[in-house]
Amino acid sequence: MNYWLMKSEPDEFSIDDLKACPNQTEAWHGIRNYQARNFMRDAMQIGDQVFFYHSSCKVPGIVGIAEVVTNAYPDSTAFDPESKYFDPKSDPTKPRWLRVDIRFVEKFNDIIPLSLIKNLPQLADMYLVSKGSRLSIQPVTAEQWQAVLMLTP
Repeated sequence: MNYWLMKSEPDEFSIDDLKACPNQTEAWHGIRNYQARNFMRDAMQIGDQVFFYHSSCKVPGIVGIAEVVTNAYPDSTAFDPESKYFDPKSDPTKPRWLRVDIRFVEKFNDIIPLSLIKNLPQLADMYLVSKGSRLSIQPVTAEQWQAVLMLTP
């Protein structure tokens, strides 16, 4: 099993929104970065665990856990001219962009703020705290996963 961190702006899609979805499941669409796409395509598997991270907000941080429930498949928003994720260069016969479905697992009682994550030596090499790291999908090691879980009550 692999571990991931997936970022979302809570005013666009929060962990509460995921929990409220039918079957508590939603397609993670709109990824338009090749490295993030490649993580989904080449490494994500059904059953992988995901830290749900709220970004671009007053207190960014990890707010809960989700699970990958599908393999990567074409992101139809790339083909929809009405979508803000439309990509006129993406071809339905050879899709450029992918998505996976994730399912809600747990919302933490308290956010694990980025400021705390940055200050823990055992998380110093976490992709999230790497200089210039802005990817919305990031790998997390098993050791980092366990270290973050130790921060939850």
